[in-house]
Amino acid sequence: MIKNGFFYLSFLSVIGFALVSCDGDLEAVPVEIQKEMVAKEVAKDVELLYSDSAVVRVRVMGPTMMRHLDKGDPRQEFPDGVTIDFLGEGGKVQSYLTSKYAMRKENKDEVVIQDSVVWKSKQGEQLETEELIWDNKNRKMHSSKFVKITKPGEVVYGYGFEANEDFTVWKIKAMEGIMNVEGLDDIK
Repeated sequence: MIKNGFFYLSFLSVIGFALVSCDGDLEAVPVEIQKEMVAKEVAKDVELLYSDSAVVRVRVMGPTMMRHLDKGDPRQEFPDGVTIDFLGEGGKVQSYLTSKYAMRKENKDEVVIQDSVVWKSKQGEQLETEELIWDNKNRKMHSSKFVKITKPGEVVYGYGFEANEDFTVWKIKAMEGIMNVEGLDDIK
């Protein structure tokens, strides 16, 4: 009984010493660290699925996603790059987009994709630019930057780009390049 009492008293002494040695002063921790720890979540090897009418239409994948919980500007950031698959019937990839950086701004309902942006379709079309903005609310893509679009037999360059979100209808402002025009060989 005395041995157990001695052990119990020793245990309480150690706990008491530990509690006394911590002053519990949160002011000793820098405010920046406190805010950063609370305002950001980090996830690794992320895969996000977006659906429309219960059908998955878009798959977003990235090695790192930082979710900023700022009430005034909540956002999801992919600092190590992103791959976005645009899915068609049966969940098959119709086209995909890659970049070295992306950020989804929740309040604006838009995604800003930057740094070596490349979109490719299964029909052999390819878009290259340094920035592409995906306006999810209006279901449009646009850029004010230099763009290069390559299609079988065609290369088109320009500044400024607009498209629907599946890239089936698009236009380039200030366009130049080499294009195939049907019916030109028939003109004599």
